[in-house]
Amino acid sequence: MSRKQPLQRVRNIGIMAHIDAGKTTTTERILYYTGKSHKLGEVHEGTAIMDYMTQEQERGITITSAATTCEWAEHTINIIDTPGHVDFTVEVERSLRVLDGAITVLDGVAGVEPQTETVWEQANRYHVPRIIFVNKLDRVGAEIDANIDALIDRLEATPLQCQHPIGAESEFRGVVDLIERECILWNDDSLGADYERSSLEEWGDEELTEECELRRELMLDSLAELDEEFTEITLMGEPNTQEIRAALRRVTLSMKATPVFCGSAFKNKGVQTLLDAVITYLPSPLDVPMVQGLEIRGKQLTENTTTRQADDDAPLSALVFKIVSDSYGLLSFVRVYSGTLESGKAFFNANKGKRERINKLLRMHANQREEINVAYAGDIVAVVGFKEAATGDTLCDDKQRLLLENIEFPIPVMRVAIEPKTTADQDKLSNALSRLALEDPSFQVLTDPETGQTLIAGMGELHLEVLVRRLSDDYNVAANVGKMRVAYRETVSHEGQAEGLFERPATTGKGQFGHCVIKVEPADNGDGFSFENRESASSIEPFLQVIQQSVESVYQSGCFAGYPMVDLKVTLLSARFHDSDSSEAGYQVAAVQAFREACNAASPILLEPFMKLEVTLPEDEDMGSVIGDINSRRGEISGFTPRAKSQVVSALVPLEEMMGYATRLRTITHGRGRSTMSFEKYAPAGPDVVKNILGY
Repeated sequence: MSRKQPLQRVRNIGIMAHIDAGKTTTTERILYYTGKSHKLGEVHEGTAIMDYMTQEQERGITITSAATTCEWAEHTINIIDTPGHVDFTVEVERSLRVLDGAITVLDGVAGVEPQTETVWEQANRYHVPRIIFVNKLDRVGAEIDANIDALIDRLEATPLQCQHPIGAESEFRGVVDLIERECILWNDDSLGADYERSSLEEWGDEELTEECELRRELMLDSLAELDEEFTEITLMGEPNTQEIRAALRRVTLSMKATPVFCGSAFKNKGVQTLLDAVITYLPSPLDVPMVQGLEIRGKQLTENTTTRQADDDAPLSALVFKIVSDSYGLLSFVRVYSGTLESGKAFFNANKGKRERINKLLRMHANQREEINVAYAGDIVAVVGFKEAATGDTLCDDKQRLLLENIEFPIPVMRVAIEPKTTADQDKLSNALSRLALEDPSFQVLTDPETGQTLIAGMGELHLEVLVRRLSDDYNVAANVGKMRVAYRETVSHEGQAEGLFERPATTGKGQFGHCVIKVEPADNGDGFSFENRESASSIEPFLQVIQQSVESVYQSGCFAGYPMVDLKVTLLSARFHDSDSSEAGYQVAAVQAFREACNAASPILLEPFMKLEVTLPEDEDMGSVIGDINSRRGEISGFTPRAKSQVVSALVPLEEMMGYATRLRTITHGRGRSTMSFEKYAPAGPDVVKNILGY
């Protein structure tokens, strides 16, 4: 069975933005205009196809990324609609890891918001080219120029305006294509399915024509500065539209600039031209660099980098980027980079070192599925039948093995104790939590070392609320949940070293002995844990692994307050060997002792999560009360941003102080203020926090 479309006619894209910018509405319109759905799904009515979970329909937000495939202009477009709430940013992370391009949706009134910055940075990290869709231009206060300025100021982007709105706010009627010099008007009677094009000169609005010609020249000048080939073309005369689009494509794929389009998805305007832009400017799998991985020879991972070309005939390389548990079992979402996946065949899982068999291959449309026999290079599909595959695992050809780069996930910042309502549900709760943790790598299940309680950790209050609700909805498990608590961290602020010695003489048989000297020092923010061995004696080699594992176990559980540690460099300076009594148990005890004492000598500190807070106020009269409340929560004001008929207050605040903030803000602003928070960093906890946790 041959592929449906040549690879150059395939687009793998994500739709990403801040919450309420209109991502899902835009996706619903794409499905309608491409013929994938026959009626318009609405988020506010709970009828959006892509928001298929019960909680998504009830809350009116996207919680989990949903995949679908549609056809436009003889091209196949694989789309992943991602959440916009910061608590579910892991869904964006793993989607961008496997996508070739993206659409960033902006609220025409609010512009660039906190989660927009987060997803933009994620896209930069994975080198994902993108285009921008300024949405909701029919709303009061919407302004294209304010959005373009925000892209420059807040995202440090280079926007190239390709469309300009016709009419403003409630009078928004269509757009001007600045490249073609055409006016495009959508027919409201056809739900936007029909639209008309006319030349800008025929439109007869001299002011609009003059404005658009000026903006076109600015766009072409910027394009000439960014692309040498286009500079040469402009020196020879007026470039034609084909040359302009080719240059725009080059600067988009190289991520030198980002084309900007506009419309109102809810009012059915601008979506078809956005689809045209996806085809014209975003990459096919052939336009992105070949996927890279580390070569595996036999069972041994090497340091040799190997690549795979996006080709059906190349050896298989694919990445599992998402696991979903449903009534049919586990679904593994896979991006195929090279080669083919075939139903009924087995492939090598490089992370697990085992072969995994495919029982069924599915092409997904939200929660609907279409069974297929083969998945080709560039495809995004779901697999039924994997027993051990987890998010980030590499599938490859058994004879030509490689390991692709894994996916990094954010650190959970909230945790809560949980227990079954009846002892009979204990096993059901454990199994359900294990399934949820397999699906969501930003969700962790822990055990409190002091109380033995089961703790669950996540990205925020909403994240944990959704997961607890899923226990009852999806797994029929009733649970008692404690009070939300902040997930603190530990680290050291200086260098320290200590000696660990365990010596138990033999009474009968063999004794127990272990000795090591360990140094600890702070690592750079985000570096995590590293372990270096400077003991060269070959007699110690059999015990190096147990020493490192013992250190890592304390690193995970904390050295003084019971919280996981972060950003630490550990060095084994020396270790002694006993001819008859050296044992794994001895070195395990010695390593734990040395590491704990070294940490205590290195001035350990408690870290708490700080959040980036943005409060949007429709009027200035509540500003003083809002600022005073933020200051009382140990917050630090970082700036003020005026927007159309509103003011935005930015601040850095400790998460511990932000419990119930949304309710308090509604009270202060008489229901008119709104806020968004996103994780910013871990920083030393305040003295009152330390005293409260440690008791001194």
